[in-house]
This record gives sequence, C-alpha cells and structure tokens, in this order.
Amino acid sequence: MVDFAQRTIDLARQNVAEGGRPFATVIVKDGEILAESANKVAQTNDPTAHAEILAIREACTKLGTEHLVGTTIYVLAHPCPMCLGSLYYCSPDEVVFLTTRDAYEPHYVDDRKYFELATFYEEFAKDWRHRRLPMRYQPRATAVDVYRFWQERNGGQRTATVAPPG
Repeated sequence: MVDFAQRTIDLARQNVAEGGRPFATVIVKDGEILAESANKVAQTNDPTAHAEILAIREACTKLGTEHLVGTTIYVLAHPCPMCLGSLYYCSPDEVVFLTTRDAYEPHYVDDRKYFELATFYEEFAKDWRHRRLPMRYQPRATAVDVYRFWQERNGGQRTATVAPPG
C-alpha cells in the first residue's frame, strides 16, 4: 500500500532538489493516486502554479468534472487562501495537511510585496478597504448584467451546483 503522505513529502523534497519550492499535493481516489504535483511557481514564473491548483486541474481533467467528491487530497502544508478556495470549490471528501505554517515559517521565506506568512491569512478577514493590497470598488451596472445573462442562459433560476455523490 502506498503511503500517500510520504509520497507528498517526497514530491516536495524532489522539487526543492530541482530548484523549486517546498510544496506538493497528491490526490487519491479509490486507494490510487489520481493526480499529483509539486509547486511549479519558480519553474514557470506563474504565481498560480501552486501544487494544489496543478493537481486539482489534472484530477478534474482526468475525471471530466469540476468535482473531486470521493477523493482525499494530501498537501504538504496548510493551504494558502487561493488553494483553500480551490479545495472548497472542488469538494473532496477530505484534505490532509502534513505541517502548519507556524511550523514551517521559521524555515521558509516568501518575498512578495503584500505576502508575509505572519499576516497574510489575517488580510482576508479584513474589509476590502482595510487590506494592504490597494483595492478600489468601481461599480458598473453592466457588470451585473453578465450574471443576469448567465441566469437567462441557464434556465432562469438561480440554483446551486450539486456535487455528484461520492
């Protein structure tokens, strides 16, 4: 039997050895690895190329769905807000993380303008007016029209997407 947690650690370690960042994800369905990825931000210059995002893309493509019901997703560290949002959106049965940001923070530095491990998660709880990242609300009625158009094209009712049973 495969130790999926250890596979996640091994992917992250290999990625560091190859010049990448220390993060990895393994997605398991029915006891088998469905998809896996290390973080590829450094290799691709794509700030969205987090391990979770890449593995979710691969798994959803293989299954032909946006839902990952029936899966367990192993991640090296507690997910960042972008990845956490993606995990909520794809609806796995469980997410297993192998370390916390408090545990790895003394050993890892990220040099983003608005990103600091000590404060990043707190930013999301703030009203948008008080975040470090400058944000400006510029209301346009026609922006809402796009959603009205979507509603018209999808039967005229606003209903939640139902995840398929696991």
